[in-house]
Amino acid sequence: MVAVARIEDPSCFWVTMKGCEPYIVDEIEYKNLNAEMNQFYDKSCENVDEVKPVTLEKGQICVVFSEELKCWCRAVIKSIMYCAGHYQTECFLVDYAKYTIVKTKDVRVAMKAFMQIPYRAKKCRLHCTKPVTLRINFCEDTAKIVPAQRWDNAATQYFQSLLKATTQIKAKLCAVEDNTFDVILYVTIKDEKVCINDELVSKNFARFVETEEDTGSLAKDQENQTSLNVESFPVKIIDPTLAFRPVLFEEKVPMNLETGHSVSSSSPEKTYQRSSTDLNEGTKSIVKVFPGLPCKEKSAVPTDRFLQFLNSDPLKTPKIDDNQWELTREKFLGPTFTESYCWPPVARGCDVVAISHQGNDPFLYIPPVLTFLQLGSCYKALPNRNGPLALILCPGWKKAQLVFELLKTYGRCSRQLHPMLIILGQNKEEAKRMKIQGCDVIVTTPYSFLRLYEHNCLLFCRLCHLVFDEIEVLFSEATEQVFTILDCYKKTVITEELEYLPHQIIAVGTHWNKHIARLIKEFMNDPYVVITAMEEASIYGNVHQVVQHCVSSERTAILLKMLDFTPNHLQKVLVFTDSVDEVEMVHQALKSNSIFALKIHKEKEFNFTYVLEHWTKSYASGNHVVLVLTDDCVQFLGITDASCVIHFSFPSSSRIFGQRLYNMSDNFHNVIEESSVDQEHTKARSVVLLTENNTCRALGILRYLKRAKAEIPLELHDFTARVLEAEEEKKFARPLCTYLKAFGICKNRTVCPDRHQINLQIDMLQNMPDKMTQTSGRVTILPLHIVNATNYFGRIVDKQQDQYTTLAEEINEYFKEPSNKIPIKKAEKLALYGLCDETLFHRVQVVETPPKKENLFFNVKIKYIDEGRTRQVQSSQLLHLPARFQHLPPQAVEFIVCRVKPVDNEIEWNPKVTHYIHHKIKGKPHEAKIVLTLGNTVWIDPMVRVTRLSDLKMYVNEYSVRSEILSTGLGTDNPEHVTQLQKLGVLNHMNDLEPSFYPEIKWFQNEVTVTVKVKIAGIADYKCDFSKEKVIFSACSGDKLYLADMELHQYILTEKSSCVIKDKEAAIILTKEKKGPWCKLLKNKNPHVSFDFEHWEDFEDKGPFPVGTKKLHCTSAVTEDLVESSDDSSVESDE
Repeated sequence: MVAVARIEDPSCFWVTMKGCEPYIVDEIEYKNLNAEMNQFYDKSCENVDEVKPVTLEKGQICVVFSEELKCWCRAVIKSIMYCAGHYQTECFLVDYAKYTIVKTKDVRVAMKAFMQIPYRAKKCRLHCTKPVTLRINFCEDTAKIVPAQRWDNAATQYFQSLLKATTQIKAKLCAVEDNTFDVILYVTIKDEKVCINDELVSKNFARFVETEEDTGSLAKDQENQTSLNVESFPVKIIDPTLAFRPVLFEEKVPMNLETGHSVSSSSPEKTYQRSSTDLNEGTKSIVKVFPGLPCKEKSAVPTDRFLQFLNSDPLKTPKIDDNQWELTREKFLGPTFTESYCWPPVARGCDVVAISHQGNDPFLYIPPVLTFLQLGSCYKALPNRNGPLALILCPGWKKAQLVFELLKTYGRCSRQLHPMLIILGQNKEEAKRMKIQGCDVIVTTPYSFLRLYEHNCLLFCRLCHLVFDEIEVLFSEATEQVFTILDCYKKTVITEELEYLPHQIIAVGTHWNKHIARLIKEFMNDPYVVITAMEEASIYGNVHQVVQHCVSSERTAILLKMLDFTPNHLQKVLVFTDSVDEVEMVHQALKSNSIFALKIHKEKEFNFTYVLEHWTKSYASGNHVVLVLTDDCVQFLGITDASCVIHFSFPSSSRIFGQRLYNMSDNFHNVIEESSVDQEHTKARSVVLLTENNTCRALGILRYLKRAKAEIPLELHDFTARVLEAEEEKKFARPLCTYLKAFGICKNRTVCPDRHQINLQIDMLQNMPDKMTQTSGRVTILPLHIVNATNYFGRIVDKQQDQYTTLAEEINEYFKEPSNKIPIKKAEKLALYGLCDETLFHRVQVVETPPKKENLFFNVKIKYIDEGRTRQVQSSQLLHLPARFQHLPPQAVEFIVCRVKPVDNEIEWNPKVTHYIHHKIKGKPHEAKIVLTLGNTVWIDPMVRVTRLSDLKMYVNEYSVRSEILSTGLGTDNPEHVTQLQKLGVLNHMNDLEPSFYPEIKWFQNEVTVTVKVKIAGIADYKCDFSKEKVIFSACSGDKLYLADMELHQYILTEKSSCVIKDKEAAIILTKEKKGPWCKLLKNKNPHVSFDFEHWEDFEDKGPFPVGTKKLHCTSAVTEDLVESSDDSSVESDE
C-alpha cells in the first residue's frame, strides 16, 4: 500500500509506503526520529554556531524548520538565492515531499545519528512508461505521435486525476535506480482496478519501453527528429498562412526542481498568438484565407492540446478535467486544421465566418461556444427572464437532431445549460404550448424558430450567441427567414441595457454565398473570416472565372492567343500542366513566340531560387511574366501575387483547383470592405481550358461557375447537358430515385446515385397481382412495413378469395410438424426459404450474403417477400421451403401516398410524423384508389380507413391518411407530385390506371434477320429496348399503354437491330447472332404472337431449305405457332 505525497509528472512523483518489506521503515520509527530531532535542535538554539553549517551548496543534506509543519525536517538544498538583503535557500523536505524556503542562517547541519533511516518519501517513476507527443510537420503536412523528452501537461493532469479519484493505491516495485523506484501502479476507482501504466499508454499519453537500450535509441531518434524539424522552421516565417495561427501549443514551462533549470518543450513547433488587445482593435474585419492541409483534417492536434488551448485563453474554463474525460471517452483526436483557426476567436466571443470543406461539422463551433457559456459572470447583467443564451439554427430537423445530441454529450460535464431541440410545424397550438423555462441553448430551424417567436416575443431578450449551421443551405432554402431573425437580433442588442453584454454571431458552411457578404456588413462586428477551401476563397475574392471550350489539340494555340496582347499593367501568369512533357511543350511554344517564360517541374532540378528571383524582380508595366509548372512544385514556391492562372491541364480535384487559385490570393478583392478605388487592374483571373477529355468534371465546373457568377459559354451548357445525359445513362441499372417517387422531384439530382428516368426492364409491371389490373383502381390495401409517413410496403387484399391467406395457413400448418423444419445447408442469393418470426412462418428471399463465410453461422440479409421489410438473420435460421409454397408470386407491393410532402423544404419526413402514422395504420386494412403504377410501386390517392357500423349496416370513413399527415403540421400540400411523375414519360398515360395491353404481334424471318410487326394504330410515343435475348417495346395510342416484353428463343445482335414506325404498325428488325432458321420467336408461348403467313412463300422461295428435314422442321414449328394462335384466338386483343 502506498500514499501519494507529491506529483510532478508520471516519471517524477513521491509516495510513502506501508508494509513489511525490507526497504520499508515502520511509521513509528519516523515519529520517534521526528521527536528526537525536535528535541535536539530546539535545545541547540543556545549554541547555534555548533550546528550551523560552514558552507552551503546545492544538493547538500541539512535540517531546516518548516513553518507549515511546525517541526524540524530533513532536507536537501535545491537552490540558493539572494533576496531583500539576505540569502535564502529553497529546500526539499525529503520525508514529506514538500518544498520550503528558509533563510540561510536558519539551516542546520544534519547530524549523523538522524540520517540512519531512509527518507520517508520515496521518489518513484512509472516502470517502462515513457512520454510521447504529437509532432506536426507543416512543410510535409504530416502529424504523428513520436517519443518525447518530457510529459505533456494533459498527461500529468490525467495522471493526477486518476490518483485523486482512487480509493486505494498499490505499487509493484520493479527496479531501483539512483534512489528512484520503478513501479507499476494499481488504483481502485469505483470498485474497478486499473493499471495506471496501461491506462496512460491506451490513452496515447505514453509508450512502453522494455529496456534501457531501447530508451537510449528512442532518445537518439527524438534528437534526430527534433533537429530535422528545427531546420524546417526558421525563426522568420514569411508564409502568411501562419500569421494568425492560434496558440494550440502554449504550455506552462515548469521549473525542474532537481536541476534548477527550466525545462524546454520537446516540440519544436513555432506558435503565434494574437493578443486580446489586438483582437479588439480597429474597425476592419480580420479576413484570412488558409490553404487546407493535404493530410486528413481529423488528425491535427491531440485532445490535451485542445484543453490547453482553452486554459490558455483569458476566459478560463471550469470543470476542465470532466470535459477532458468526456472528450477522451468519445475518442476525440483534437481540433482539425479549420477548427484550430476557428476555436480561438469563437472562445473569445468574436464574430466568426468559417468556410471549409468540413463546414458542415458542428464541431467547428460547439467546443468553444460551450467554453464561453461556462462563464456565468458574463451574463449577470441579463434580465431575469426566460430565454436562451444561445440559438443554433440548422437547415433541417435531421441536422438539428445531430447538433442537439452533441450538445447533450459534451455539455453534461459542464454547467447545466438545459439545451432544447425545437421542431415546430404549422400547428399553431403546438407552438403556443411550447415552454422554454430554464433553457440556455435552443437548437432549431429558422422556420420553427419564427413560429415559436410569434407566440413568445421575449426569445431575444437574453440572446447573446447566434449560430448558423451550414449557412449556405440556410440562405438558399430560407433566405427571408434568416434575415428576419437577424433583424430581430440586431434590434435587441442595440438597446442600452444590453450594450455591454457579449454578442456573437457565428456562421459556418462549405460554400461562400452572396448573402454572407450582407450578413458580415450589416450584422457582424469586426468578424473573423476563415476560409480554408481555396475555390470558395476565390469566389469571396471575386476572381474572374473564364471557361474556354476547345478540343485538346487547340489548347496551345488558344494559350498563345490569350498572351498575345500588351497589358496596361504587369501580368504575372501561371500556366499549370499535369506532366513534364506538357511543361516542356508549352514552354517551347511560348519561347518560339517571343514570350518570356520560366519553367519548373519535378524532373528538372528544383532551382527555386532562380525562379523566385525572376518572378519577384521588378518589371515595367505592360510586361508578361509567365511560369509554366506542375502542381507538385506549388508548395515550394509560395507564390501569392499571380494575377492570372491558366489551367492548361484540368485540375484533378477541387483541392488542386483551390491550391492553384491560392497563388493569386494577394489579388483577391475583399468584398466586405467598401472601397472607392478602382481595383479592376488587380482583379485576379482564372482561365479554364475545357476539352473533350474533361467530360466527367464538366458538371462540377458548371455548378462552381454558376456560384462564381461567371459568364458561361452556350456550348458549355450544351456540352454539360450531354454529359448529364451520359451520367444518367450510367445509372440506368440503379433503382428509381426514392425522392422522385415520394415527392415528384429530386433536389440533388446531379449527385444522387439513383436513376431519374424510366427503365422498362426494371420498372415494367412485374409480379403485380391480377386483381390490381382487373379493377378500376379501387383496392383494399394492408400496410405491413412503414418506411416513413407516406411510403409503406404491404399487400393488396382480395376480399373474395385471398390466395395469400390460404398459402400462409398452409405454410404455418406445414412447419408445425418438427420433422418439416429442415435447416438449409447453404444460403443461395435470391433463393426462397422459410423463416420463423416469433410464432409465425414467412417466405423470405436472401438478397445479400457476406463475401467471406468464415464459419458455419454467418449473417445474411433477407427480405420478407410478402411484407416488404428486410433484416439480418443467421443462415442457420433459414428453413427449406417446399416448391409448392414458392409458386405464388411475391405479394409485397410498395405504396406511396400522393400530394403531400414535408414542410419547410425538408427532403425527409420528421420521425414524429412517421411514428404517428406507423401506429395509426400498420396492420389495418385501408381503402385506396390507385392513381399511378410503375413496376412494383403503386401511387395511391386517397387512402382511407373505412369502418363498418354493424348496427346501422353502413360504412363510414374514419380518417384519410393524407389528412392525418397534414394535421400534424409537419406536412404540406404537394399539388405537383403526380404531374411531375407523369413527366417521366411512361406514367403520363396512366392517370386512370388503364391497364397495359399486350399488342398483336406477327413475325417472319430470313437467314439473317427476324422481322417483328407490332400492330398498333396511331402510335404517339414509343420506346424499344434491345438486349441480347430480350426486346421490350412500349407505346401509347390514345389513352392506352401497350407493352410487349419478348424473351427471345435465340440471341440477337443488339447494335444491328432497329425499330421503324409505320402507319398502323411498328416494324422491329432483329439481326440474328447466328445465321439460320428460328423454330419460334419466343422462349415461352404467347397468345398474342403468331407467324406471318403472308411472308411464308417468300421465306420458302428465298430460304436456304431445298427439301427435306430442315424444311419439314421449320414447317412443324410454324404449324405449332399456328395451333397456339388458334387455340388462344379468343383472348387476342382487337386493338
